[in-house]
Amino acid sequence: MNISLERRYQDRLEEFSARHVFLVDLAMVLALMGCTALGGTLTMPGADPPDHDKTATALMGVACLVLLKHRTHPRTAVVVAGTCTVAAVALGYLVTPLLLAPVMAALYWLAALTDRWPTRIHGLYTLLAVTLAAVFSGSMNHVSLLLRTIGPIFWLMLPLAAGKMTQLRRAYLQSLQARAEHAERTREEEARLRVTEERVRIARELHDVVAHHMALANAQAGTAAHLALTSPEQSRKILTDLTGTTSSALRELKATLGLLRDNDDAPGSPGLEPSPGLARLPELVSACESAGLEVTVTTEGEPQPLSPGVDLTAYRIVQEALTNVTKHATAETAHVLLAYTGSRLLITVTNDGPSEPAVARGRGFGVMGMRERALSIGGELCAGPRPQGGFEVTTALPLQPSPHLTEGITA
Repeated sequence: MNISLERRYQDRLEEFSARHVFLVDLAMVLALMGCTALGGTLTMPGADPPDHDKTATALMGVACLVLLKHRTHPRTAVVVAGTCTVAAVALGYLVTPLLLAPVMAALYWLAALTDRWPTRIHGLYTLLAVTLAAVFSGSMNHVSLLLRTIGPIFWLMLPLAAGKMTQLRRAYLQSLQARAEHAERTREEEARLRVTEERVRIARELHDVVAHHMALANAQAGTAAHLALTSPEQSRKILTDLTGTTSSALRELKATLGLLRDNDDAPGSPGLEPSPGLARLPELVSACESAGLEVTVTTEGEPQPLSPGVDLTAYRIVQEALTNVTKHATAETAHVLLAYTGSRLLITVTNDGPSEPAVARGRGFGVMGMRERALSIGGELCAGPRPQGGFEVTTALPLQPSPHLTEGITA
């Protein structure tokens, strides 16, 4: 509690000093004048005060008044105050901290407001001048040479050290403030980056879910309408598959949007559907076939367990590649190749029909989303037309990506 009160009073004092600079400086000058007036009356025991009252008063008055300019001209203040003090000592006044108060204040502000070399140069010259004046002053005849030398050096070194400590403290506080501002700015930038990444991820998930199922639903509805008169049974089967397609779309859409809820972990909240993976590939193939696209799946090598992020990424890439075939190509067949080689899974999706120019050039959101998915787990993806005709999507995914790459990969 006491520390809080002290800080409060200190903050108020600093605020008052910042708002009323001249009043603070004037009060300091008046206090220093009182110190020099009292210091001029001090003498050694049994010694008479020097008979230069008016001259000494004028000198010390100038030494004090020049401190009104210590903020803008600290070097000039030190030179003038030091010269006046040396003159007063040469007139026979006793060297005391009270008499040295103006030059001590000037040295303090010199050390606090200027760089190292100006402080050293002006401080050394002032120190030598005052010390030599004290050594040869008649008022110090009864004092040993050692004391006449050590006294002025000690009293003048104190403000230099205090001013330098004040300068270091001010620089330290400024660095703390700068670091705090930088940390705040960095946190804001990181928060914006995370929001952007999350928005892109959600947009990619929604695109994969909505585009795939809507494309299949459109193809199934068109096929059913075409076969409604010539083959009612087959049309009825396709409409049944259409119901399953829309139901699957609603489930995946609900699972994706459910990630945005704030009460996912609340007691009694319904669980979300597990992330889709390659285990649902037969369901995907069946849905494509009901839309009129014949899909064959070939597996090479020994299937190995995949991490959830890789499993989801592999499924979404195959899903998007088949969706592009359904939407943009006139092909009737597509082939999916899953090759397990070492520590990577190679996926190739090909078709034998022409594709739309936008997809062939890789400008669609689907190709961009597939590439982003592959890169997010440390894989790579290529998509483009084949020399012999058709379109091909090839991706290489690590079986177990690095942990820092899988952050944020969810269904």
